[in-house]
Amino acid sequence: MPKSNPGRFFEDFSLGDRIRHATPRTLTDGDAALYIALTGSRYALFSSDEFANQNGLGRAPIDPLMVFHIVFGKSVPDISLNAVANLGYAEGRFLAPVYAGDTLTAESEVIGLRVNSNNKTGVVYVRTTGVNQLGEPVLSYVRWVMVNKRDPGAPAPQEHAPTLMDAVPAGDLVAPPELRFSPDYDTALAGSSYLYEDYEIGERIDHVDGMTVEEAEHQLVTRLYQNTAKVHFDAVAQLESRFGRRLIYGGVVISVARALAFNGLANAALVLGINGGRHVAPLFAADTIYCWSEVLDKADLGSTGALRLRLVAAKNRSCASFPGKEDNGGYNPAVILDFDYWAAIPKRA
Repeated sequence: MPKSNPGRFFEDFSLGDRIRHATPRTLTDGDAALYIALTGSRYALFSSDEFANQNGLGRAPIDPLMVFHIVFGKSVPDISLNAVANLGYAEGRFLAPVYAGDTLTAESEVIGLRVNSNNKTGVVYVRTTGVNQLGEPVLSYVRWVMVNKRDPGAPAPQEHAPTLMDAVPAGDLVAPPELRFSPDYDTALAGSSYLYEDYEIGERIDHVDGMTVEEAEHQLVTRLYQNTAKVHFDAVAQLESRFGRRLIYGGVVISVARALAFNGLANAALVLGINGGRHVAPLFAADTIYCWSEVLDKADLGSTGALRLRLVAAKNRSCASFPGKEDNGGYNPAVILDFDYWAAIPKRA
């Protein structure tokens, strides 16, 4: 009897399945440093223990997006090893900060299933929760992924399309209770003088800078997250795919775009929620990422402000002059990511 795991195909999922994922992962300062090396992230809150301590956190937390990728990677062997594409995200909430030395595990619940008309693939919806070594949830989010069927003739499982929120309500965001931005918050060290009051709903920010993603970087970061999806790992298996080569993991696009967004949003470091996200088009090695942000909403959370931001990333084209969508409602051909999230930002004293 084979002892290796070929991964689940669409007909292997059932509504209500709860799946505990291997492997527990203790995050270290080395992981945090490698994340910076691979993305170029410059947010002071994650770069300096002293800066984080001055603002109530005691020491620099792990970047929430790295936490997201680590938890996401754990779910891949059980959810999306046989995926065609990861389609979207919703209802993401970061529930507690994660620090070097914390150990993360993850579990997913199947909350939706829908077979595609070609009967060769189906869409699987899961809610994944990451917890720390104390059993405390640190992250919860929904994602949906298109998964191959093992046998196109196999009967489809019970279908159900979950109803998901368009956005996480500001009242449901969880800012770390210990987070207290200092009255003497050092905007010079943070890299920008712009705080909560300086941003207007509808404002759009071109982040100017670009970053080229190389094959070696992508392979390293995907392994860092223990993401074993064949579309990212196995070049031979992708020769006969529709693209004919490995895809860059979409999380690389999210994190690089967020790192580039420092130039214009340096004080909006701490991601609190993921409202939605779509990988519009694939990215490949040697492509260059550019991005812009739009302020969709603002919320006063008491100890901090929060901005709801739409982050749009494009490949091989500056974002200075084109919209995310064309007049016909479709995306500009250069767009690769449309990501909607909440981030904490200091208010003026």
